[in-house]
Amino acid sequence: MRLLFITANRIGDAVLSSGVLGVLLERNPGARVTIACGPAAAPLFEEVPGLERLIVLRKRRFSGHWRALWSQTVTTVWDLVVDLRASAFAWTVPARARLVFRPTREPVHRVVQLGRLLGLDPPPAPRLWIGAHHRASTTELIPAGPPMLAVGPTANWGGKQWPAERFAAAIARLTGPGGMLPGARVAVFGAAGEVDAARPLIAAMGSARCIDLMGRVDLLTAAACLERCAFYLGNDSGLMHIAAATGIPTLGLFGPSDATFYAPWGERAGWVRSQQSFAEIVGAADYDHRSHESRMQGLSVDAVVAAAERVWDRCLQPA
Repeated sequence: MRLLFITANRIGDAVLSSGVLGVLLERNPGARVTIACGPAAAPLFEEVPGLERLIVLRKRRFSGHWRALWSQTVTTVWDLVVDLRASAFAWTVPARARLVFRPTREPVHRVVQLGRLLGLDPPPAPRLWIGAHHRASTTELIPAGPPMLAVGPTANWGGKQWPAERFAAAIARLTGPGGMLPGARVAVFGAAGEVDAARPLIAAMGSARCIDLMGRVDLLTAAACLERCAFYLGNDSGLMHIAAATGIPTLGLFGPSDATFYAPWGERAGWVRSQQSFAEIVGAADYDHRSHESRMQGLSVDAVVAAAERVWDRCLQPA
């Protein structure tokens, strides 16, 4: 089988789509796969079984990226083209079958919507394909010792970032005496371009108990590191979805993004949002999507600590 799988630009959306890809691979053992996606998300798919080609779609003017993809794929007769970007592209290349995902505003999680593309209920959970070489360095990056609290204090937009001082206060309570992870170490994750945004939190933690992984690891190595952590606490971001996909207990923090569609997925994941709803935040008179000022002021430390403890307690319950 020759499969062309076209997925998202953004890391989080790509993670959420990975369950669909996983099911297709299970249904078609030995399939030869070509994956097309944005540059940020591409590293997630480097270890997909049967991967023949990974095509990076770099956005160009006048839809030039679609023309580039067409020129690289039109000479193959595909058994199945899956287009998760709601484009007309699937109809421009020769294929025996096509599946085109068109998201809706129905208040249903994106994973559920994606599952409907294959007629699946329950929908396929996101999954990651992590290579042995990605796990090889994790014992040095996340050395053995007390439990590790993973933290993702950044996001692709400043409006989604919970203030650093509140992260520090929540971490102090979660890892302090009487907290759910007393004496735990802290690993801070994020992209190289987000180092400045994370610096206040890293400074507040101090080098004695903080492992700074900001910009130091690729996506799949980050995932392998997260597998060694006890809990993940972070803003709504691609990293949050990666953490949930690894299966570790995960709490996502939401403000000016909609958890209805984008909450971390899985039985070991949870979310908490600001006192204001998504509609109230984006509908406020002073809301400006171009501003990087945090819109997470309505989320208290008490609320985050309580939500983290609920997720933790749920994960401790026997199956």
